[in-house]
Amino acid sequence: MTQDRNGGERRSPSRRAVLAAMGALPVLTATTPAAEATATAAAAVVVDRSAQRQTIRGFGGMTHTAWIGDLTAAQRDTAFGTGEGRLGFSVLRIPVPENQADWGRDLATARRAIELGATVIASPWNPPARMVETFVRGSQTNARRLRYDMYGAYAQHLNDFNGYLRNNGVNLYGISVQNEPDYAHDWTWWTPAEMVRFLRENAGSIGTRVIAPESFQYLKNMSDPILNDSVALANVDIIGAHLYGTSFANFPYPLFKQKGAGKELWMTEVYYPNSSDSADLWPQALDVGEHIHRAMVDAEFQAYIWWYIRRGYGPMREDGQISKRGANMAHFARFVRPGYVRIEATANPASNVYVSAYRGGDSAVVIVAINKGTAAVSQQFTLRNGTASSVSSWLTDASRNVAPQGTTGVSNGSFTVTLPARSVMTFVTA
Repeated sequence: MTQDRNGGERRSPSRRAVLAAMGALPVLTATTPAAEATATAAAAVVVDRSAQRQTIRGFGGMTHTAWIGDLTAAQRDTAFGTGEGRLGFSVLRIPVPENQADWGRDLATARRAIELGATVIASPWNPPARMVETFVRGSQTNARRLRYDMYGAYAQHLNDFNGYLRNNGVNLYGISVQNEPDYAHDWTWWTPAEMVRFLRENAGSIGTRVIAPESFQYLKNMSDPILNDSVALANVDIIGAHLYGTSFANFPYPLFKQKGAGKELWMTEVYYPNSSDSADLWPQALDVGEHIHRAMVDAEFQAYIWWYIRRGYGPMREDGQISKRGANMAHFARFVRPGYVRIEATANPASNVYVSAYRGGDSAVVIVAINKGTAAVSQQFTLRNGTASSVSSWLTDASRNVAPQGTTGVSNGSFTVTLPARSVMTFVTA
């Protein structure tokens, strides 16, 4: 099998038959050392309701019916429902097909996602064939790019797709200029200068929010020119990025903080840590929890979107059941809803412990705590600038998936709980 940048499956049209034929990988469970009899004490986590950071737009994933088939009705409800046993996704990403005859492929899932309160965005892999020319790019003799005289027609193509969905009950939150313009061996390449030109001259005519540049590795050379060009920046609404192979050190984006006022920052595609292992491999699945934590806290993204929703390495297995990776996502997606605001919290109170916190419109606070260590941790949480009488909690570990754990009392703004070894927990105040 051809390998991509992370040793997993590549997402190209030439491999549609392979993608469609692949089934779920076997469920594997790693042996977990016994936790210490007494939980290790950690520094207190201070949660400050008044110290507000980014507004969250949601967590979600992608469907691509042409490549791997559509979600079933039951799978749509599992993906976008918010009750027990659901993923709670609030964002759906779909492709923009080159041909208008294919525009309805993902419509049923998009409609159901909208009905369940989700947001829908769309990304193109290629313009219509008549708008494309080939050129030589290094050793690639058949590289593709959008013809320069077709920029206006391409903007109309994106606008027409937006209108088609709107007329069929789906109001797109945003549409991308190009999926991974800097990793386009199997689709259409864009240089940073070409992206800026399109944004300056044509993106203003698109009738929904515009997303760019969706660099495959959050490479800033793709987005810096947009942020540094006031006209291009005025015509983009969401700086989108993918995190394939991106180190945590490169998650922060100082230039966006400096020049991105009024714009949104979204992580629009990833699978992590790979596409070769079963999504039920434990404790590896906790890597997904830490990855989301760092995307929220270090990068300050407002959305986190997985690649295929249903996949052997994804949040939903091929049999429609939530995987361990999916459970980690649900600890955020089900409880941190669109419009919630991330608030300051002690992010790393102990080795291998990661904490983030969010405030809802009703002043409820959601805390997600991940313990990747092999020992249980006794963790105190202190709430500042607000009151609470109790917290409800949910737990995922080797044997449980987002399992309700009842309520804990809050005394003088504090509560203490045990974070089991190799687990993720979500707490919601009342």
